[in-house]
Amino acid sequence: MKGKCRFFIALVLLFSFLSGVIVTGVTEDTLDTYESDISIMTVESTSENAEEAELQEDESEETLAAKVTPQFQVNAKAAILIEAETGKVLFAFNENEPLPIASITKIMTMLLVMEAIDSGKIKPTDTTTVSANATRMGGSQVYLKEGEVFTVEELLKAVAVHSANDASVALAEMISGTEEAFVAAMNEKAAELNMKNTKFLDCTGLTDEGHYSSAFDVAIMSRELLIKHPKIIHYTTIWHDTFRDGKFDLDNTNKLVKRYRGTTGLKTGFTSKAGFCLAASAERDGSKFISVVLGSDTNEHRFAESARLLDFAFSNWETARFEKEGLEAGVIKVKKGVTTEIPLKYAGNAVVVVKKGSKSKITENLELPEMVNAPVKTGDSVGILNIELDGERLASIDVVAANDSLKCTFGLAFGMLFKKWATLFI
Repeated sequence: MKGKCRFFIALVLLFSFLSGVIVTGVTEDTLDTYESDISIMTVESTSENAEEAELQEDESEETLAAKVTPQFQVNAKAAILIEAETGKVLFAFNENEPLPIASITKIMTMLLVMEAIDSGKIKPTDTTTVSANATRMGGSQVYLKEGEVFTVEELLKAVAVHSANDASVALAEMISGTEEAFVAAMNEKAAELNMKNTKFLDCTGLTDEGHYSSAFDVAIMSRELLIKHPKIIHYTTIWHDTFRDGKFDLDNTNKLVKRYRGTTGLKTGFTSKAGFCLAASAERDGSKFISVVLGSDTNEHRFAESARLLDFAFSNWETARFEKEGLEAGVIKVKKGVTTEIPLKYAGNAVVVVKKGSKSKITENLELPEMVNAPVKTGDSVGILNIELDGERLASIDVVAANDSLKCTFGLAFGMLFKKWATLFI
């Protein structure tokens, strides 16, 4: 018998003794003394932990939007630099101003395409027939013809590598039926991601008037695409490929793919009104950064300024990961529980970004009460692991119960004792 429901079992034993019944098989361990009714923490208090966690999440979103004092000037109308996994802003300049973004728009187009693929709505091998509407797109294109049939993967590659407007529309029509319906989904996704300074009018970025975003919002959707759908990197890192069975060359418009070590993407954009734009991403030694430059004055400057921002990131910051999910986190006593002690485990992982050279100084501080009150259910939060640097909390991971412990009641105790009797006599 695992439980130590001393009080109720003692009553049953007393009743049995007075009734002249001799009970065997009850050990001293069964009658262990309960702790005082005063406990440091009860399971009910985990709701406060949940509220605190929600507050911390809100605060992290505010941190992403916080103004960061520029350390240097950037040749652009707006710019931002973030750590990709945490969203921490490392540099920002005019980051919330609504601006035309040209083909940077296709980051959202690729995001919705990848969502459709990863959710199973479509497969990369699925095919679609090109409409007359898709063939009418100007600007960068792969010169689709009405009635041609291509796979999702072929069209996505044309968008990611060559920034093909006609391929973007073909994908939009395949997923949503019409480009208008797809654009509505783009704006819905922007609202979901809290992109407050964004409005899409098409899926290509060919429209300048009334179609806009901000450096901050572009960073948000870039991060969503890269972190939630990392398979996109397979396409955004292609330097050269072909289309239509090798008859058309695809050359990446993002020159950093070849020039900058660790580049993982992401998207260029240019119109006369938007200027030269680039959302760039790179990864080295496990650290991932995203830079956004909008409205640079020349093609070369957008690449140079993006490289300078990424250099600043890799020179001054590093990422630390804490892979804890599912690992054992010790045990905790349970007051008035059928099981007096239950194992604990970590509920998740954490990623933090710190000044370069500080990773070794990060500490882990486990906060657990001495005991919790029954009942406890598997998954209930009972404590927290704080990731700290110089006394400042950088992140936290919930510690949860790995097993149940029901509250010991008279009926439960009697039932357990009866089962024990039945086992002895049978």
